[in-house]
Amino acid sequence: MALFPPQPSIPDQALNPAAPTNSAGLSQDDISRARSLTEQLRARFAQTLVGQDNLRESLIVTMMAGGHALIESVPGLAKTTAAQTLATSVSGSFKRVQCTPDLMPSDLVGTQVFDFASQKFTTQIGPIHANFVLLDEINRSNAKTQSAMLEAMAEGATTIGGERIALPKPFMVIATQNPIEEEGTFNLPEAQMDRFMIKAVMTYPSAEEERSMLEMLTRRGSDAFDPASMTSEPLSTRDVEFLRSASRRVHVSDAIMRYAVDLAATSRGAGSHPISGLSSSVRLGASPRASIALTRIGQANALMSGRDYVIPEDIKMFAHEVLRHRIILTFEALADGMTSDQIIDSIVQVVPVP
Repeated sequence: MALFPPQPSIPDQALNPAAPTNSAGLSQDDISRARSLTEQLRARFAQTLVGQDNLRESLIVTMMAGGHALIESVPGLAKTTAAQTLATSVSGSFKRVQCTPDLMPSDLVGTQVFDFASQKFTTQIGPIHANFVLLDEINRSNAKTQSAMLEAMAEGATTIGGERIALPKPFMVIATQNPIEEEGTFNLPEAQMDRFMIKAVMTYPSAEEERSMLEMLTRRGSDAFDPASMTSEPLSTRDVEFLRSASRRVHVSDAIMRYAVDLAATSRGAGSHPISGLSSSVRLGASPRASIALTRIGQANALMSGRDYVIPEDIKMFAHEVLRHRIILTFEALADGMTSDQIIDSIVQVVPVP
């Protein structure tokens, strides 16, 4: 009889609740290829954008997660340049739409035109039928046009003359908006705001970053960048599809799923550790789309970090981008100068990390 009988081995899941219990379907070659492709994207951003590392990472992970991005900032912070950089970093079709109050749904989606030669109606598709669509100053478009955008973003297809036309794949909308102008603008409805996977807010650059920006513009000799002059090669649409399919195969443990759900539920006054008095500040919390977005973003960030499983830091890193446009404050909270980011800070602090 053995003096020291063998002890049962402790599974990896008990030591690290985020570690996968089985194969996530990602090989080491897949992870290496994903990291190489994301480095190509970062290299292109380095040639057009100074600083704004958080915005760059947010745009890349949103593209990998298969979502849409909303960028908000005051004028002059290169939000259009950031959107153009991501869109032109992939050798797919790219369209830019400058939103105005008189922009009609047919200008965006397309329309049917009568051909006198054939005596038939022909369908002319609009600029929304592209792999990457930049909607500049989206809050300047009217409600009817915004509803057409909502169908394209939600369904991945448009309807022209009763005919349903699928959008190309990959498809991503990058919208920008100016938060300080009120004349000639229309607030985005909550239903459309919820369709954006993230909302990134750009801040003013530091003095050193602004000096580096002037140095780059002086060296380049032009304020506008030319995608054809970039040294790094753009990604193909097949590369983007690979990144999206690979990120969906990243393992997400039950503990991480519960953490994402807990963050979203806490914003609605529920969760494992409810915040007392939250209803006096929050009129509407995050929908279940928030927990889906947190999980998808976490998978994409884990893949960018060279892992095939999600850890809590992947979720926490993008909690503000995912939740800030899904939390609607009460009028009293707005009058007191409170922001949704402050609510998210409280949520992240009280929800226990697995």
